[in-house]
Amino acid sequence: MIENRPVRIGNISGFYGDRLSAFREMIDGGPLDVVTGDYLAELTMLILWKAKAKDPHTGYARTFLTQLRDVLADCVDRGIKVVVNAGGLNPAGLATEVRKVAADLGVDVSVAHVEGDDIAPRLAELTAAGHRLTNIDTGVDLADAGIEPVSANVYLGGWGIAAALAAGADIVVCPRVTDASLVVGAAAWWHDWARDDFDALAGAVLAGHIIECGPQATGGNYSQIGEVTDRSYPGFPIAEIADDGAFVITKHPGTGGLVSVGTVTAQILYEINHPQYLNPDVVAHFDTARLHLESPSRVRVSGVRGTPPPETSKVAMNYVGGYRNTMTMVITGLDVEEKAAWALDELFDIIGGRTQFADVDVQLLRYDTPDPPTAAQSTAHLRVTVKDPDRRKVDRRFSNAVMELFLGGYAGFHTTTPPSSATEYGVYWPALIDSGEVSHVVVHADGSRQDIPHTPGVPQPRTESPHVPTPPVVHDGDTVRAPLGRVAAARSGDKGGSANVGVWTDTDDRWEWLRATLTVDAFADLVPEAVGLPITRYELPNLRALNFVVERFLGEGVASSTRPDAQAKGLGEYIRARHLPIPDRLLTNPPASPPTTQGELR
Repeated sequence: MIENRPVRIGNISGFYGDRLSAFREMIDGGPLDVVTGDYLAELTMLILWKAKAKDPHTGYARTFLTQLRDVLADCVDRGIKVVVNAGGLNPAGLATEVRKVAADLGVDVSVAHVEGDDIAPRLAELTAAGHRLTNIDTGVDLADAGIEPVSANVYLGGWGIAAALAAGADIVVCPRVTDASLVVGAAAWWHDWARDDFDALAGAVLAGHIIECGPQATGGNYSQIGEVTDRSYPGFPIAEIADDGAFVITKHPGTGGLVSVGTVTAQILYEINHPQYLNPDVVAHFDTARLHLESPSRVRVSGVRGTPPPETSKVAMNYVGGYRNTMTMVITGLDVEEKAAWALDELFDIIGGRTQFADVDVQLLRYDTPDPPTAAQSTAHLRVTVKDPDRRKVDRRFSNAVMELFLGGYAGFHTTTPPSSATEYGVYWPALIDSGEVSHVVVHADGSRQDIPHTPGVPQPRTESPHVPTPPVVHDGDTVRAPLGRVAAARSGDKGGSANVGVWTDTDDRWEWLRATLTVDAFADLVPEAVGLPITRYELPNLRALNFVVERFLGEGVASSTRPDAQAKGLGEYIRARHLPIPDRLLTNPPASPPTTQGELR
C-alpha cells in the first residue's frame, strides 16, 4: 500500500479527440495521485489502423502528446502518475515519443508500456489451431466469413499497469486494455490488492467505468437538464477509491456541471448489457452498487460485489467492409411518400437498379407537419446509402445520378450536400479467445520485459440471480398520457452492433410503476425501429433502473451503421419523449431530483 488513504484518480479523456485542455485543467484544479485517459473505441482502432498504414511509426493517439507536453513537468514535480491507453496499435512507438517530449523539456521521467493485445499477426495460426473466433453478435466463425481483419486486439486487464507502476514507472502507455483497466491497475498498485480481492477489484471496475467517458459523469449528456444549473463546461471526473473498493465520484471545486446520484447512475448504465459486467480481472456486479450523496458533487458508491473472471478474453477485430456513399434529398410540402417513391424509381433507373450494389439502405425521415408554420417544418429527408466492395459503383457515379433529378424530378427537389465521394468503411467483429492464448507483457523503462499472468477464470462467470417475475400493472387511479421523461431518466449508447438504453427513476412508487410497465413489449411499442430485433431487459433494483439491449440495432457496428445516430446516443431521449398512460399520482409533482440515497435494502 502506498498510503493508507483512498487513491485519487482523475480522468482527462473520454475518446480520441476529446477536450485538449482537460489535462491542464485537471492537474491545476486540485490534488491528484493518478491521471488516466481513455482514447480508444472500436471505431478508433480502425482510424488508427488507417494512420499506421500510411506511416508505420504512428498508430497511436497523437493528441495525447499535445496534452502531455503542456503538463509533463508539473506532473513529475507533483508526483502524479499518468496511465493512458493512447498507445492504440503502437504503444512502443508512443512510449518512444513520450521520452522524446521529456528530453525536449529536460524532464527526467520513467516510461513503461504494455503490449500483447495485438493478435492480428497470429490469426491464421489461431484459426488453424481450432480457435473459432466466432462473432458474438452473428454466430459466424471467422474461418467461414471470407474476410481478412486489419486489426485484432484483445482487451487486457489492469495487472500489467499495476506491475509497471510498482516498478517505478511515472507514465504507463497502454494499448487495447479495457477502459476500466486504467483505473483498476492504478488502484490495485496503490492498495497492493491481491488477485482474489474480487470485491475491491469490482469496485475499481465500476469506478473506472463511471469516469472513463469524462464529463458524461459530471453533467454531460445528462437527460435531467433541469438539475444542471451550472452549464459551463463540466469538470472532468475524479474517483477516490478506498482500500475496500468503495469510492467517491467527484470533480474539482469551481468547475461546471454536476455530480449527483443521477449523473452517476446514468454513467453506470452507459453501454452495458448484463449487469454482471465481465472484465479480465473480475466480474463486477453493477446491480449490487449502492449510491449515496455525501455532499454537493460527492457521490459515494459502495457494496459492489465481485466474482472470478471468465476463462476467455474479448477480442475486437475490424475489417474493411468496402465503400459507401450517402446522399440526402429534401422533400417539401405535400405528397411526401409519393415524391419519395418517384425519386427512388428515377434514381435507380438512371443508375441501373438496386441489385448492382452489395447493400442499399433507404430512410424517409419525416420532419414535416400539417399546415407547417415554418418552411423547415414542411420538409422530409430521403436518405439513400449504397455500399459495395467496388468503389467505382458508389463513388461520384452514384451521387451525380442523384443530381440528375434536380430538374427532372419531383417539385422542390434539392439535396443537403453537393455530390459526394465514396468513403471506405469498416466492420466490427467481436469475438472471444481463451485467455491462455494471450500474452500480457510490460516493457519497463530499462527495456526489460515482464510477463503478466492471467487471473484464473471460471467457465460460467455470471452467477445469475433468481428470476423475479415482473409484477402486474396496478391501475389504482386516473392516468394521463404524458412523456415517459416526466417520470424517468435515460442514457443510451452502442455496444458493437447493439444499442443499450438504461432507464431509471427517482422514487419507490415510480420504480414499481416503471418496473411493471416498461416490459420488452412496451419498449418495442415505444421504439418501432426495434420491432423484430432481439431485445433483452435487465433489472438493477438498487438503482431503480432497467437496462434494455437491442441486438443488431446498429447493424454491424458504428463504422458501418447507416443510421443517422450511428452510436444510439439519442435513443434514450427519443424514448423519454414518447407518450404513454402514466398514473396521475406519479405526475402530481414535477419530476423530482434523485434522492440523496439509492440502493437501501427494501
